Amino acid sequence: MAIFLTGSTGFVGSHIAAGLLERSSEPLNLLVRARDDHDAELRLWRSFQAHFDFPRFHNHLRSRITIFRGSLTDKYFGLAPEMYRYLVESTGSVIHCAASLNRKSEKACLNTNLRGTLEVAQLSARAHAHHGLRRFSHVSTVAVAGVRSNEMVQEDRAVEWDRNDYDPYARTKKFCEHMVRELLPNVSRTIFRPSIVLGNSRHGETTQFDMARAFVILAGLRVLPFQPTARLDIVPVDFVADSVVAIHLMERPQHEIYHLSSGAGSLNFRQITDHLARARHRRPPLYLPWLQPPFSGTIHALTHLGGGIGFGATLLKVFLPYLVWNTVFDNSRVVEETGRTPEPFTNYCLPLLQFSREHHFTYPYRDWPGSTQAPAPGSHLAGASPR
Repeated sequence: MAIFLTGSTGFVGSHIAAGLLERSSEPLNLLVRARDDHDAELRLWRSFQAHFDFPRFHNHLRSRITIFRGSLTDKYFGLAPEMYRYLVESTGSVIHCAASLNRKSEKACLNTNLRGTLEVAQLSARAHAHHGLRRFSHVSTVAVAGVRSNEMVQEDRAVEWDRNDYDPYARTKKFCEHMVRELLPNVSRTIFRPSIVLGNSRHGETTQFDMARAFVILAGLRVLPFQPTARLDIVPVDFVADSVVAIHLMERPQHEIYHLSSGAGSLNFRQITDHLARARHRRPPLYLPWLQPPFSGTIHALTHLGGGIGFGATLLKVFLPYLVWNTVFDNSRVVEETGRTPEPFTNYCLPLLQFSREHHFTYPYRDWPGSTQAPAPGSHLAGASPR
């Protein structure tokens, strides 16, 4: 039986897919939105080339991967009836990672997160009714905890429905967790809540640059409007993906919910900026917390400008609440169960900063060899119905 994974062309999802290919012998059913079959292969190659060279990727593509070319929010994913039936009958477990992270758009979050999760849950219920589903794993976010301040949040006490949410992304992901529990009451479930996912601790490269851009902007400021002792719960993507893969493959995980976070090991602003200052032979920034209100107002005003200034301001506006809440999320469950703690951000933040700047916030993707070729024949493509 195969593992059905959504979001395999995304930042976290591609790392999860690579981990499954490395640590499991099970085949993968991947939902990919694409114009045609070759475009689906190209999209997968772009997302996997940070993990595999082309021969290795191509071998996995031909031997382990079945692509279902469809859309997360379409009924039955837009697949032809026989393709959807095959997806139901061949899926043994599910990892739902796809989501809209558009924290500014209620519409985008409602459409992708809620409608998409509903479709995945319905697919899972049908697979469970047909042959029994081994597990449903849902990648959520610590942001479901809502507005917090100066807290260490435990998994089972994170969601409080009367608490205000930070943004549409957090609000819809909270409802997604609720939906999964209500629609799959008899299925073994795991819910993973990553904190701020930034960079890769094994190397300085990344394919996701929104948060990296915000980090680079802040790293260049001589004055920071934050409390220097406020902690940032940052984790590398490899820790998140490895944790999801390890626990999803376990026969009996000990818990339903896991914070994939840095927990008590979270570093504060001063620890991070002092490390960067020493590494770059510069003076550390000056902290003036009383500047936070005018700083926020200036950022809001600059978002209306065009060009790089407006774009940078928009990024900072989106991520600012997550930088000032001084809240961390207990990670003792995942550490105890996997035996691994996340690398401190200071161990890889400088290579991340250098890589982002040197490549102008763009990953140096490689073309498909002989990119004008049509896809080679094979049974790994499970197309979509005409739309």
